[in-house]
Amino acid sequence: MNTYQVLITGANRGIGLEFARQYAAAGWNVLACCREPQHPSALQALASAHTNIRIFPLDIGDFTQIDALALRLKDEAIDVLINNAGIYPHSTFGDTNYDDWAKAFRINAMAALKMAEAFVQHITKSRLKKIAALTSKMGSIDDNTSGESYIYRSSKTALNMVMKSLSIDLKPYGISVVTLHPGWVQTSMGGPNALINTQTSVTGMRELIEDLSLNNTGRFVAYDGQEVAW
Repeated sequence: MNTYQVLITGANRGIGLEFARQYAAAGWNVLACCREPQHPSALQALASAHTNIRIFPLDIGDFTQIDALALRLKDEAIDVLINNAGIYPHSTFGDTNYDDWAKAFRINAMAALKMAEAFVQHITKSRLKKIAALTSKMGSIDDNTSGESYIYRSSKTALNMVMKSLSIDLKPYGISVVTLHPGWVQTSMGGPNALINTQTSVTGMRELIEDLSLNNTGRFVAYDGQEVAW
């Protein structure tokens, strides 16, 4: 039986790196993508210890790079695509950088759709046929009780809508889709005071991805299995 294969964006640190570590340890082939793989990093060290990890350069904000990688991998099946890469520009009322807002929409929302369009054939010919995207409760309109963070919140709300539409449009392909809230995680983005570590978050999300099927496609769910209101 052939080994399953996962493609992970933003795999050089934090949650993406932990996804790569856990899937490699589970025996999967890992296609680990990051912007600057030539720089020494924890991902390179991980790949040195695991022959089933391959590293590819990918800036998801550059859609020509996405197309180029899809062409490079055209003969490969991808069982699980994990859209993990993202940015968090800070913004408060009266101090909004609108160029940052456009960049956040491109990276946090538009890139997820572009990845799906570029890799749909790779996913269709796999056995598992799954797409996951990491969002945030900060993208939940229902959960917003504190305001601010206009750029990040709105870009993640847009991502949520992209994933919901994908869950409908890709069902005829046999592809199931899930939108994941990783929790407040101790990463460079989440900070040292966050509630959980990357291992706890990723372990929970991997279980959700494993349980994902066409019967429960289109969910917005936290790493611990709790449904999140849109």
